[in-house]
Amino acid sequence: MNENAFSSLALSPPQLESLSAVGYKVMTPIQAQALPHILSGKDVIAQSKTGSGKTAAFGLGLLEKLEPKRFQVQALVLCPTRELAEQVSTEIRALARGMQNIKLLTLCGGKPLRPQAESLEHGAHIVVGTPGRIEDHLGKGSLKLDTVNTFVLDEADRMLEMGFQSAIDAITEQVPKQRQTLLFSATYPGQIKSMAKRMMREPVIVKVDHEHDESSIEQHFYKVKDDAEREMAIRLLLLHFQPACTLIFCNTKNETQHLAKTLRSYDFNALPIHGDLEQKDRDQTLVQFANRSISILVATDVAARGLDIDSIDAVINYQIAHDPEVHIHRIGRTGRAGARGAAYTLYNQAEKRKLSLIADNLPTKLQDESLPSSSVLYSKAPWPPNRTLQIDGGKKQKVRAGDILGALTAGDEITGAQVGKIDLTDNWAFVAVNRDIADHAFKKLRDGKLKGRSFRVRFIGH
Repeated sequence: MNENAFSSLALSPPQLESLSAVGYKVMTPIQAQALPHILSGKDVIAQSKTGSGKTAAFGLGLLEKLEPKRFQVQALVLCPTRELAEQVSTEIRALARGMQNIKLLTLCGGKPLRPQAESLEHGAHIVVGTPGRIEDHLGKGSLKLDTVNTFVLDEADRMLEMGFQSAIDAITEQVPKQRQTLLFSATYPGQIKSMAKRMMREPVIVKVDHEHDESSIEQHFYKVKDDAEREMAIRLLLLHFQPACTLIFCNTKNETQHLAKTLRSYDFNALPIHGDLEQKDRDQTLVQFANRSISILVATDVAARGLDIDSIDAVINYQIAHDPEVHIHRIGRTGRAGARGAAYTLYNQAEKRKLSLIADNLPTKLQDESLPSSSVLYSKAPWPPNRTLQIDGGKKQKVRAGDILGALTAGDEITGAQVGKIDLTDNWAFVAVNRDIADHAFKKLRDGKLKGRSFRVRFIGH
């Protein structure tokens, strides 16, 4: 028997059946390290990044302890953002498919409190939510946590970066002291250590450094004199290397806005993402980047967390990260799923100390490189292959991905290969289509019907 097979664990038959149904056979490194301790009831601190399989690790643990006949909140999972909370909820529901009558509620901001409170009145076994909204429900008395036996903090470092420390502390006060606490974090700074010391009992610490071969990422470093040269360097790198999908990291929200605006003025297809974006704008930006309708995403570290896309060709550090661990986490977004990737880091004289900390972790001696020749400024900026259409109908209107694909490919004008990723939300659907046939796809959806109904259709982005 493979020692990394899920069947090697002391999991119940319904759990093993659910794992088989969703195609999980062999554990990822973080699952193999963390699950035995989680299943034995120990507190666990697990350091791993998005896409490592951490949700299944804590999801299996909390489901194994669940008593379906006891209709009380037995597990609480805190996530930093609505997107991550919804992803976690979807995966836990899939893992629980072999169990009878398990109710999970997702409680996040951006939606009215009252319908959530009404759902809570009918009870739940598992609650997944963001700290602010969980705290709101505790304050109004619509949520009780005195029966929780598993408390999970997912992407704990990001929650602290977003300023949720006081909310987490307030929530922790409402959870029984006799509980299992599972803390998952991509990085492990001092603030996480002090929080873990306050809220955990003799935790086991497990760490998976990288989910991919670091040799698949080529790292390049360029010294710049000032901000003007820094902006010019970005243009030179993008025009010379022509990456189809690029993630650029800035250290502040204002810098993401400014750089994205500057790049657009030079005809680059770039959008910013940061904590001040409205939820609707954030959702649309992430959808477009994931489906290849945006070439360049300019992000802060906090805003990019939870972004799980395997096909990012290049990462550019507009400024050096404040912490070497954050640098590793940034560049780990490229070179995934067996592909090769590239990371380009810009720095000035004032950032030399940060650079030396990064250099200590490199397998070879760090060497400065010369920026590409200014002759590339006459090249055309890389543009994405797709455009995104938004349809004002989603899951609640019974719209399915197959309905959209069928409407687009009816007749011989558009092939399935020209239709990209289809994302469905409660009330909207997003579909990527090849840029060459985008106008025709728009007309087909606008003039045709889905489920026998006409829906409003529009382009988002350019």
